[in-house]
Amino acid sequence: MNFVRRSLSIAAAVAALSCLGTAQANAAPGCGHASWYALTSKTASGERMNASLMTAAHRSLPFGTKVLVTNKRNGKSVVVRINDRGPFIRGRIIDVSKAAAKNIGMVSSGTAQVCYQVVDGGNQKVAAKGAKEG
Repeated sequence: MNFVRRSLSIAAAVAALSCLGTAQANAAPGCGHASWYALTSKTASGERMNASLMTAAHRSLPFGTKVLVTNKRNGKSVVVRINDRGPFIRGRIIDVSKAAAKNIGMVSSGTAQVCYQVVDGGNQKVAAKGAKEG
């Protein structure tokens, strides 16, 4: 009886942790290759793309999530709002608007190595030196 109860408890704990791990994976910070874009079409969230706003495309973060993106080469950061899906180029982790790319110094190169972290996925807010919000 004790063995069955203990086995059920372990199974429940493993199931709970696997669900928690999945939820946290979407909010986990990441580093990798980024690019910028300035289309004028509608975004996946339904709003029109505006290259002068601080927005970005991410494959899985919820629309409206604010993300701090930092250029690893120069340390410049910007806060962007996720309003689109992408990037669709293998090896890239985020696409930022042209305005955001300009703020972190990656317009001329087109791409950059960046790190990002969620700064407003609800009640949490993280301030960063030099970060501009859009």
